[in-house]
Amino acid sequence: MKHLKKLILTLITLIVYNLGAQSSCDTKAWKDNTLSFDERVELLINCLTVDEKISQLLNASSAIDRFDIKSYDWWNEALHGVARGPKATIFPQAIGLAATFDRDLIQQVGDAISNEARAVNNHLVKNNGEFIRYMGLSFWSPNVNIFRDPRWGRGQETYGEDPFLSGQIGASFIKGMQGNHPKYLKTAACAKHYAVHSGPEASRHSFNAIVNPQDLRETYLPAFKACVDAGVEAVMCAYNRTNDEACCGSPTLLQSILRQDWQFKGHVLSDCWAIRNFHQSHKITDSPEASAALALKSGTNLNCGDTYHKLGNALKQGLITETDIDNGLRPLLKTRFKLGMFDAPEVNPYANIGLDVVRSKSHIDLTRKVAQKSVVLLKNSNNVLPLKKDAKQLFISGPLAGDVRTLIGNYHGLGENLVTLVEGIVGKVSPITRVQYRAGAMINQPNKNDGDDYSHLASKADATIIGLGLTIVMEGEENEAIGSANKGDNITMELPENQLAYLKRMRGNHKKPLIVVVFAGCPLDLQEVSKLADAVIYAWYPGEQGGNAVADVIFGDVSPSGKLPITFPKDRNQLPDYSDYNMKGRTYKYMEKEPMYPFGFGLSYASSNLSPITITSTKIKKNTVTPLEVTVTNTGDTNLEDVFQLYVSLKGSEENVPLSSMKDFKRVSLKPKESKTIQFTLAENAFDYFNSKGEAKRHKGEAVITIGNASPGKRSTDLGAKLTTLTVQVK
Repeated sequence: MKHLKKLILTLITLIVYNLGAQSSCDTKAWKDNTLSFDERVELLINCLTVDEKISQLLNASSAIDRFDIKSYDWWNEALHGVARGPKATIFPQAIGLAATFDRDLIQQVGDAISNEARAVNNHLVKNNGEFIRYMGLSFWSPNVNIFRDPRWGRGQETYGEDPFLSGQIGASFIKGMQGNHPKYLKTAACAKHYAVHSGPEASRHSFNAIVNPQDLRETYLPAFKACVDAGVEAVMCAYNRTNDEACCGSPTLLQSILRQDWQFKGHVLSDCWAIRNFHQSHKITDSPEASAALALKSGTNLNCGDTYHKLGNALKQGLITETDIDNGLRPLLKTRFKLGMFDAPEVNPYANIGLDVVRSKSHIDLTRKVAQKSVVLLKNSNNVLPLKKDAKQLFISGPLAGDVRTLIGNYHGLGENLVTLVEGIVGKVSPITRVQYRAGAMINQPNKNDGDDYSHLASKADATIIGLGLTIVMEGEENEAIGSANKGDNITMELPENQLAYLKRMRGNHKKPLIVVVFAGCPLDLQEVSKLADAVIYAWYPGEQGGNAVADVIFGDVSPSGKLPITFPKDRNQLPDYSDYNMKGRTYKYMEKEPMYPFGFGLSYASSNLSPITITSTKIKKNTVTPLEVTVTNTGDTNLEDVFQLYVSLKGSEENVPLSSMKDFKRVSLKPKESKTIQFTLAENAFDYFNSKGEAKRHKGEAVITIGNASPGKRSTDLGAKLTTLTVQVK
């Protein structure tokens, strides 16, 4: 009898909840676009039943027919172009975007991507189309995790190893994606995966990232903070645990830091099926209901997956209240209002973007420009590059020279004109140049036929261009990199053995120029490649115009200006244990071993000189903004485009502070023999650091300021980088 009474009371309570919502509902008031979005959200919530509210907390949100609210799938991707949906312009992979070190350019990329997304969505709305997955307006990009270890297969999705660079590029991308209207969003961007999520892929669903407070604040959080400051609409919580708390059920990350410290006002969404991990992998809850309740009460608004279907049961069990559901729903409804989903098209400033922008000429030109600026020249012995377009004979070879997979990277879109390296080279040379192409080797397995290795063609050609590296089949996300033995990670950091063997055969005994173009999303062990090749170009996954962009650089129409957004170790033996999230020995900020190539490095065809740094005073007082100047001179005979970077090194500290930290960067274009004065500004907090407790402190004492076209260090100067330094006293 007691159980029967309890069941009856529960049913009565649920009926009251549902009827209560409807009884206080004004069915038309929430549609009034003269009201604030917050007011409209409250009016709409008052109109919804509990079941309807829960249905809106899942990525595949159901339609509410009685209010003409259409179903909507929040899951859309736009890492480097609208992905997995309609045809779209394919920009260089995110790591290539970072290699541009160009804020304005990346904002243009975000603007182009969001224009294409809006155009498709506008067409669907006007034709009463369904909002199917990957063709919506809420995009789960950018990925601002720190590429702390070169072995991580998903590092290609990030903006590299530096928190400052990642935050700056991420913020620029977000501004382009979301637009600049004071009321409406063009699209809603999302910073992911929050937080401390950067491999190994094989254990991402169960791993507990133990990270000390200093590393958390110095390395893992700043890029997310920069995205929040830029107004990002959403943050995606990660699969893993961080310091024993599941990231999507972490009061520390989601409440104390994100909501309270940073005053984030948007919505939080889970990585896909991350909430299911609570009970299946992390074992921190004992049921789907408990997992759903923990995530919701901790601050995860949207469930990518299906665990939130259990919120009704959790409500019945007393694990949550309807107030918890309302709190979870408010930011989601507000995002939809800001996207204009509940307003007539004529009041939406982005409703008139038409399909003519999709893969428009201006967007194709833009992706080529971005790819040009992302290409990094690592070696150029005896200035073998640029090549002459009217060479008598060229030979193109390598397993990746004609493979479109070298262009796209993961989370990619599709287009009808993907330009490979072979096509780019052939399109550039004189009509009378003899060009031959042989793949010569398989991508990652020995040739079945050991026939001619084509080294005789390399010995006769004026130059040989060889495409080597990886593809998205070999590195990337665990379920996508189907050719990887390590769930998408590149544990060895090595080129496939057969590719290196082929390069050795092609080198042979001849002295003709051998140019290697490497396609990959991660740093590779390039020690042997550098010994064998006369020139080495790192092209990343350069987007649909990648072949043209690399050819532009090879033949000198564009001077290379890309910079490494991640340190290239000599090999994996220079790296700490992959599963250790302590930053000691990692990245340019903490690595004391001499790398193969340093962070921020990249050669140019022109040469430059830097003047000494000028400053108003070498005594830096507290609460002051410090202007700096340095004059750059192009001493060469070709145009120079380069990226000059500002670093601060704190001396004499016992707090395990970084060896150096980048504080600013600027692109500079100079004609031959031209000089320009570059102005930098050191912010008030430029000499701050985080102590072992994660507390922000101001350094007092000596500090060294470095400006140059690579990060500070002997290795940079050994490779020809230009650096100038100034010692100051911080008060």
